[in-house]
Amino acid sequence: MSLPDLIEIVPLTKPVQAEITVPGSKSITNRALILAALAKDETTLQGALWSEDTQVMVECLQKLGFTVNVAPDPDEFCNRTITVHGLGGKIPNAGTVAQPLELFVGNAGTAARFLSALVCLGDGVYRLSGVPRMHERPQAALFGALRELGYRVDSTAQRLPVSIRGIGPSLGKCQVSIEESSQFASALLLCASIGGWQVEVVGYNPEESPYIEMTSKLIEAFPKSGGLFQIEPDASSGSYFIAMNRFLAPTEFMEYSETFGTEVQTTLFNTVKVANWPISGWQIDGEFERVIRSISSLHSLLRRRDNVKHPNKDDKLIQKSINVTWPNGAVISRKRDLGDSIMTAIVLAPFAQQPIRFSDLGRLRVQECERVMALRVELTKCGAGVIESGDTLEVVPSELHGAEIETYNDHRMAMCFAILGLKVPGIKIKNPACVKKTFPNFFQKLAAAPPVGLGATILDAKTQKQLAETELFAD
Repeated sequence: MSLPDLIEIVPLTKPVQAEITVPGSKSITNRALILAALAKDETTLQGALWSEDTQVMVECLQKLGFTVNVAPDPDEFCNRTITVHGLGGKIPNAGTVAQPLELFVGNAGTAARFLSALVCLGDGVYRLSGVPRMHERPQAALFGALRELGYRVDSTAQRLPVSIRGIGPSLGKCQVSIEESSQFASALLLCASIGGWQVEVVGYNPEESPYIEMTSKLIEAFPKSGGLFQIEPDASSGSYFIAMNRFLAPTEFMEYSETFGTEVQTTLFNTVKVANWPISGWQIDGEFERVIRSISSLHSLLRRRDNVKHPNKDDKLIQKSINVTWPNGAVISRKRDLGDSIMTAIVLAPFAQQPIRFSDLGRLRVQECERVMALRVELTKCGAGVIESGDTLEVVPSELHGAEIETYNDHRMAMCFAILGLKVPGIKIKNPACVKKTFPNFFQKLAAAPPVGLGATILDAKTQKQLAETELFAD
């Protein structure tokens, strides 16, 4: 049974002790699938994410003629063990000018960009298309770089749909900007050694771009002659559960103590962990817990500063500590600090004790939806004070209330606001099944009893019927 079109999240009433498994990293899985196809022999990917985006990539590789076998993962329902028979850079299938080989990429940006570069190594004509939103997302910088390398790329609007003529390796140099998306450079780098391409990356601090750094490290570590490769859990998906530790207040209650022979006050705290939290440093969102902890420390120091008895002495010491904890004050950058998990931090921000500014959000505007606008509109519905200025959102401490949340068919909008619903009564999520893009069993994780889930109650918002775990899978 599929998810209803509108669900309601019931707030948790007590802290949770749990250790949650989350599916594999989408970013690593789709990069690894391309590298496995280019490898010289069979590669087995363990812990690979199995969701809409990665299924699209697998289906496209199979249509290109690669043998890709998929088996269940015993540790995580939404992971798979995927075996790819690499051909050392050869692309088996191709189309003609009259009848191009059609590749449908849905709304998967990684598939659209990575496959655009990969098919250049083939010998024939390929046409890539997707859903309407994918046809709105930028591609011009990548298409320009491929043309610079000598490939024919035909697109009327510099977006999908696109027709690409593959001619195999073509020694040459190209320049690619990452201003709109780092995936353009990653697409080229993944295929560069086979294609004979020299890629110059330009744009905002290209040498510090965390997603390009992930691509470079992954290329270096990947078994180029085949073998076994382990994919780590997705830190962006894990951020929703890590947030719980900073989100729900401790619960205090009276409990009888046999030691003292009377009732004593007991405090329970959230201790929600994500199993095998990534420590490789490849995923920028692996920093989510540190960033949230730093902001919490900053707020504590600011409260102390506001109440100092000896301002001339204590204020200087506290300000020094603030500068060490968070050098630029309460500012979080999409380019410097966090990736997609910055959306989780934005939804948490109304519960902070000081305003928080989220900067460099331009790329959020050209992803699955116009996320800057969407976050501002939906948080405002809930009573939050949100100021949008350029590519910056400032969120001020606010008392929140329930609202019906439009998700814009964006998986991360659905998951962020579902977590908000664990704190704020009356949060209803429209089109919750959009989480299938990266985390099909997300709502099952919320509802499963601890320690493997949060034990949340999720309702069909129209009937107020509690949904069973079997009704919460997004397919």
